[in-house]
Parts: sequence; C-alpha cells; structure tokens
Amino acid sequence: MELLKQRIRQDGTVKGDDVLKVDSFLNHQMDVALFAEIGREFQRRFAGCGVNKILTIEASGIGIACITAQFFHCPVIFAKKSQTKNIAGDVYTTRVESFTHGKVYDVIVSQKFLGPGDKVLIIDDFLANGAALEGLIDLTRQSGAELAGAGVVIEKAFQPGGDRVRARGVKLECLARIKSMSEETGVEFVD
Repeated sequence: MELLKQRIRQDGTVKGDDVLKVDSFLNHQMDVALFAEIGREFQRRFAGCGVNKILTIEASGIGIACITAQFFHCPVIFAKKSQTKNIAGDVYTTRVESFTHGKVYDVIVSQKFLGPGDKVLIIDDFLANGAALEGLIDLTRQSGAELAGAGVVIEKAFQPGGDRVRARGVKLECLARIKSMSEETGVEFVD
C-alpha cells in the first residue's frame, strides 16, 4: 500500500535496528483518514471470505480494527490483557509475549462473543516475532470459529513472525513489509 509506505518514510522514526516509531499516525495519535484507507484495503484483500467478526488485541490494534469493521459491517472483539470484573463467565485464554513491552500477558476473550459459526479476521498494527498473532489464532481455534486470515498494517519481514504464521497456512496480508531498517538508512521495503 503505497500511501502507507509514504507515510512511514515521511513520519516514521527508526530507533536502533528493530524499533519503528509510527506513533504520530498509527499507534498513539491516529490518522483516521489513513485508517479508512487501511480498512478499505483489508476489505479488498479479504472480500468474499465471509468475515463476520474482527479480532484484535488491546491496545494499538483496536482503532484499526474498528475502522476496518465498518467495511465488513461486523463487530470487533479485542482480546484483553488482563481479567477484569467486567468479564463474567467463561473465557478463552492464551499467553502472549509482547515484543514492544518485553512482557508476557495472559490474554482473554469472553466465550459469549466468539464461537463456532464465526468467521474471524484478525487485525493488528505490527507483526515482528508473531506472538500476538499466534495468540489470537489460538483463541480463534479454541472457540471453534473459522479463521479467514490476518491483516497486519506493518510487518517487519526481517523478523520471524510472518514466516511462522505463513507456515501455519494462515492467509496473511501485510500492507507494508519492511525488509530492513536502521537509523542511518531509514526503512527499506520488500517489493
């Protein structure tokens, strides 16, 4: 998606060799017009898949998932990183290690919102090592729902997550795939 790549080049900041800050438009301050183009592109790439639920993980994927859901005319479920009093009853749970935060979370989804008969599209902002995506795939499979695929805004293709997810047979669509990046040279995209 060329518009996204241009925005990454213009407003993204590389820290070290593995951190790309896109907080000015993607995961802190959100450019809703850009999100609409991202949502439209995910809808194009997953058209005809019968998606009736979108699943993401808190927090950075929620905005993107909500805008994308408008194009699919379906609800969004977000996996929570902790049990709260608001979630009563049975839950699906899995463990996810966050690359960004360097922590392991027990993520949960209420069983009343996801189950057999659902066709799930997973949406997230970044794919690095793949732990979050694999956790969401696990929650989907626990529920008996069918996985339509996963849409990710930015994939760090030099890290193993994308390859691991694709090896599982998951339809994975990433809108900007980064081949390499450094503070000196910036971001190089996979063609």
